[in-house]
Amino acid sequence: MALKEYKDYSQEEMQSLTQGIMSILDDWNISVDQALAVLGLTDTGKKRHIQGYRMGERAFPETKELLIRIDHIIGISDALRTTFPFSDKMRLLWLRKPHRRFKKNTPLNVILTDDTPNGLLKVRMEVDCAYGYAISEAMRDQAAT
Repeated sequence: MALKEYKDYSQEEMQSLTQGIMSILDDWNISVDQALAVLGLTDTGKKRHIQGYRMGERAFPETKELLIRIDHIIGISDALRTTFPFSDKMRLLWLRKPHRRFKKNTPLNVILTDDTPNGLLKVRMEVDCAYGYAISEAMRDQAAT
């Protein structure tokens, strides 16, 4: 599921996207506080809104930072599904197991402790090698110009 450009979503699309992201976060088995942190909504979101997001009664606010986070959440979820196609438990275990490239932190902890989308980006680059390669190529191209 690729995201459109910023501010291109109808209300129905945003509600559908919201429900899809909440489904992913539910699959990750994280708390309401953790969900708000992953989404970057700790300052503006309220715990009571989570159920409305989950049920399609509310849509996420359409901000550039939140759309970036959503893109990374979708990318991480897709990469985990590709890496572990037959095991929901392995996907969850990967998120919660200490990882050497994260200095023995869990990928979920990396996501939660970085207030910016950078935690999501780091985890996505680790689990989705094609995305990591594309980012590296883009950075090399930018440095060359």
